[in-house]
Amino acid sequence: MKKLPVFTLGVEEEYQIIDPQTRDLRSHMSKIVDGAKIFLKEQVKAEMHQSVVEVGTNICQNVHDARKEVAFLRKKIVDLAAEQGLVVGASGTHPFSKWQDQPITDDPRYHMIVNELQDTARSNLIFGLHVHVGIENREIALQIMNQACYFLPHIYALTTNSPFWEGRNTGFKAFRAHVFAKFPRTGLPEYFDSVQSYDNFLETLVKTNCIDNPKKIWWDLRMHPFFSTIEFRICDMCLTVDETMCVVALIQAVVAKLYKMHLMNTSFNVYRIALIRENKFRAARYGTDGMMIDFGQRKEVPYKELMMELLDFVDDVVDELGSRDEINYIHKILHEGTGADKQLKIFEETQDLSKVVDFIVGEFSKNI
Repeated sequence: MKKLPVFTLGVEEEYQIIDPQTRDLRSHMSKIVDGAKIFLKEQVKAEMHQSVVEVGTNICQNVHDARKEVAFLRKKIVDLAAEQGLVVGASGTHPFSKWQDQPITDDPRYHMIVNELQDTARSNLIFGLHVHVGIENREIALQIMNQACYFLPHIYALTTNSPFWEGRNTGFKAFRAHVFAKFPRTGLPEYFDSVQSYDNFLETLVKTNCIDNPKKIWWDLRMHPFFSTIEFRICDMCLTVDETMCVVALIQAVVAKLYKMHLMNTSFNVYRIALIRENKFRAARYGTDGMMIDFGQRKEVPYKELMMELLDFVDDVVDELGSRDEINYIHKILHEGTGADKQLKIFEETQDLSKVVDFIVGEFSKNI
């Protein structure tokens, strides 16, 4: 069997900048980003809201390199925030901050988006994890994108970490995706039968002034328009480095397994997006505690059973990728709960969302 290529990784995380007294989101007035750029150059940038900082790793050769970079970036932003008397948290939404109170970053790009999308953009106060996996061949990348859609709800459920919105328990383990769904060109991508049809689709949107560049396709999974990667964008921001790296390892393993199947002249079934959407809803609503649909068997099964099947599916590529320890962390998440489960537990015990904020701040800095 031919050796697998190196599936390089890029990890992007979006952080909450928080006032330690009020526990509310707080504008950092670009001071954290400006300070970080001295050390991190283009690895850090401001987001639309001034209380958000986005960081991204360099291109990493494996999960171990990625782990070092993610931990380093978290620590650097924590240190810079501390200099401003602020703290940093990790969650897909803030437990009680209101988007109406959050200033927009003074940048032409964001002014353009707000001008076009109005309150849809202003209310998009959410925090995610994006994972790039490098694949040079675009035809193979597109095939893998089509097939990997099936696994998006499985991955998403592990990262559910946004149960609260504007001071309310939403009843969802992940409400972030429902906030983002108001944007155009979001959600699960449709099936494309060739790179040409994919490129024609993007070209049509640009030519008709729907978008000014292909990066404004904000799907849960996309073949990146400028990099030789496929980008998984469905995940909530994870509490800890361990959780982030567990998810990164699983995503890389799914891509590597589908690539290996391609080398063996076989492929995974491509299911209708309308069916996968049902599992995505279940992942957002119940996290790892609910039932999902096994489309092959056409029946409901417990999520944890499906995850065991997924782990068996990718098992033959994990050691070659060197990510066994990170993949095994999935068992800990299934046993102890996701970020959403832990947030809800704190709230159940205290009935105090400020304590939930303290929790997500404390978890952010673990293992850095």
